[in-house]
Amino acid sequence: MALHEAVEQVVGGLGYQLVDIERTGGGLLRVTIDWPWTAGSERFINAEDCERVTRQLQFVLEVEGIDYARLEVSSPGIDRPLKGEQDFERFEGELIDLTLKAPIGAGAGSGVAANRKKFRGQLARSEQGWQLLWSDEAPVKPGHKPAKKKVLAPLLALDFLLEDVAQARLAPVVDFKGRRSKAPSGNEEFESRGKAGV
Repeated sequence: MALHEAVEQVVGGLGYQLVDIERTGGGLLRVTIDWPWTAGSERFINAEDCERVTRQLQFVLEVEGIDYARLEVSSPGIDRPLKGEQDFERFEGELIDLTLKAPIGAGAGSGVAANRKKFRGQLARSEQGWQLLWSDEAPVKPGHKPAKKKVLAPLLALDFLLEDVAQARLAPVVDFKGRRSKAPSGNEEFESRGKAGV
């Protein structure tokens, strides 16, 4: 049995979702798990979940003769990768870091560099597939309030399909109040959530 298939069977059999498998130098096998998503409920992986999966994986990998030096099972963390349609649906409205397979040229709007492939913005649905909403407004420094008369940079939109995506991750947001979804009402959201462009 192949590594991916064996890990997916164990993780799924225990009631979890396999997010990612990574082999690194030195024989490290890193497995990332999460709870399967259902709309309206949010559960988080804890240390007991990781320990449960680790014990079962150690047994199965030994039986299958899959070679590794060290096994690490963890939660996706605050910069969780978005792997498929279900992940994009789950995190619609969240701030994400997006890397495209090919540069978009000037297609995303005026002022976008022709070779730009990396963006940070809010994930939204579009008629053709998905859309990223962002602003090139500089982030507000902690402890400072923006001037009331300040002219805000325009909100830009980038339409894309999942097959255009090389990598997508949740943008790390640390505000000690938890991750919150917001509808884009203007640039103030991007100022409060972090840097808008990568």
